[in-house]
Formats: sequence, C-alpha cells, structure tokens
Amino acid sequence: MKATGIVRRIDDLGRVVVPKEIRRTLRIREGDPLEIFTDREGEIILKKYSPIGELGVFARQYADSLSQTTGHTVCITDRDQIIAVSGAPKKDLIAKPISKQLEDAIDNRTSIVAIKDDKKFIPIVNGDLEEYHSQVISPIICEGDAIGSVVIITKESRTKLGDTEAKLADSAAGFLGRQMES
Repeated sequence: MKATGIVRRIDDLGRVVVPKEIRRTLRIREGDPLEIFTDREGEIILKKYSPIGELGVFARQYADSLSQTTGHTVCITDRDQIIAVSGAPKKDLIAKPISKQLEDAIDNRTSIVAIKDDKKFIPIVNGDLEEYHSQVISPIICEGDAIGSVVIITKESRTKLGDTEAKLADSAAGFLGRQMES
C-alpha cells in the first residue's frame, strides 16, 4: 500500500474525508460509490466501485460478439477505464484510463459517430488514438445514470463507421444498461 502522509480523524457520525488530492488522482467524484473491505491485519480498504465491472465476463463476451459481427475493434468502458476489448491486442487498451473527453461524453450522454479529421472525434484513452480512423461511441445508461460506454473503432482509413455501427453500439449499450438493472 502507498503511504500518503495524510491523516484524517473520524467525526462523531463515523465519517472520514478522503483528501482532494487522492480523489483527483483516483477520479473519485461526489456521489461515486465506494466498496469497503477489511483484511486480516485489520486494515480498511476503500475501492472505487464500478457497477459495470460486475458484468466483466459478460461484457467481454458481448465485445467479442460485436467485434466478430462488425470486424472492428470494440471496447466497453465504465466511467474510468476500459473493462473489455475485442478485435485488438488487449494489452493496448484493457484497463487503460479513459480520456477526459470520453468521460465528458459519457457524463453528457452523448453518442458520437466521427472520423479522425472531424471535430467530434475524441481520444478513447489519452494519447493512444493516433492510429484509429473512425469511431462510434454510445453511452451505457442504467437506472438513469450514465455508467459507461460501448465504443467501436477502426484503423482502416477507407472504412467510415456509420449508422449501422451506431445502431449496434446503441443496442449493446441499451442491453448492458438493462442487464445492470436486473
């Protein structure tokens, strides 16, 4: 575990303030859920909770199916990182933090269909989309909350993703959102 040198006291209601520096580093926002664990040594562990992370295996299978159907790279993200990848080397994208622009698109519930030179084109992960030419992004909504996204991307410069891929991404996002509700 990493020592921060920051000490906080518990108030009379049992609350502890997580320092702003740590919240910023871990991208924890007001209202974000945290899981609480204890270990055998008596340590309390707080972990950022990812509701879509519970669908990890299912999300990977869905990404595989979409990738096989479209022939393109498919990523499924939560609000912080990519949790499933298919159609590209997993080590290039899996568990990478999503870009601020993608996080904003998820928060704003914005669907995007764009090619690289378009103003709407955004990086999926910081600094790593130089090679991608076209993208479709659809936010995953669960019980009214934006919890992640389905992303379809391609490196093929002569391929422009369009309405068909947008409908597939919207359908996948809707299905994953409903799976979280049940």
